[in-house]
Amino acid sequence: MGFNLIGVDTVEEIDKRTFQEEYVKPRRPLLIKQYAKRWKAYEKWTPEYLKSICGEKTVPLYDNSKADPSKPINASATSMLFRDYIDLICSLPSELRIFFFEIFKEAPQLLNDYENPSEIMSGFLDKFPSMFFGGKGSRVFLHYDIDLPHIFQVQFHGKKRVILFDQKWSKRLYRLPFSTYALEDYEVANPDIEKFPALAGVEGTECFVEHGDMLYIPSGVWHYMEYLEGGFAISLRAWDSSIATKINGLYNLTVMRKLDSFLKTQFKGKYMDFKERMAVENAERSIR
Repeated sequence: MGFNLIGVDTVEEIDKRTFQEEYVKPRRPLLIKQYAKRWKAYEKWTPEYLKSICGEKTVPLYDNSKADPSKPINASATSMLFRDYIDLICSLPSELRIFFFEIFKEAPQLLNDYENPSEIMSGFLDKFPSMFFGGKGSRVFLHYDIDLPHIFQVQFHGKKRVILFDQKWSKRLYRLPFSTYALEDYEVANPDIEKFPALAGVEGTECFVEHGDMLYIPSGVWHYMEYLEGGFAISLRAWDSSIATKINGLYNLTVMRKLDSFLKTQFKGKYMDFKERMAVENAERSIR
């Protein structure tokens, strides 16, 4: 027995009161189909259009390989011109993806092509939101966002599979100490339960997100993404109303992450071995 996954709740529209009571407060994910049809971006943001406005920008690229303990967190694998990367993911499978691309700083005119879903949520954070790109076969490792925002991710030009888990399963997911990500040694889409027994029976949700769909990922929810086709998404983020959640997110950014980076710099592979060992011990302890 592996993960116990059910489908994410899916709607075509929803009112604010229902959204807040049934999804935000209980921290339940929701897929809103074809939400972006109301945006100019829905038809305008084609690969060719994005290449025309930002094609000469050199972008850092990430792959599916396990993090190198000798390198900083989120160190890129390689880089290339944005137009060449778009051509690559539109024509061939590729593990390469762009992580937190601040394309709106390069092309602020794009800000006119979308709107925050303020009719169901308030407190949106970023003046310049980020975009994420991936080739067919690329994966985003299992994690939750360190500053604990609510995430509204809208997919364009492509399809991806998303698997989500509640915070209560953190130890069973082999969470690494002082981190908001999990052990990278198992395949989330097809876990080896004999090797990682704590994963057996962990409950989660999954969905398949296509062009125009908006996926709501509540604050602190673990998420894993696999690009089934080359594509890209915009990520809109909003604060949680809880003061405790804001303080926890601030602690993660200012204390936990800096401590983790310092220990990694000082002890490199030994520190990462310690973290992985503790993740396994905590997971095994949680099922005893």
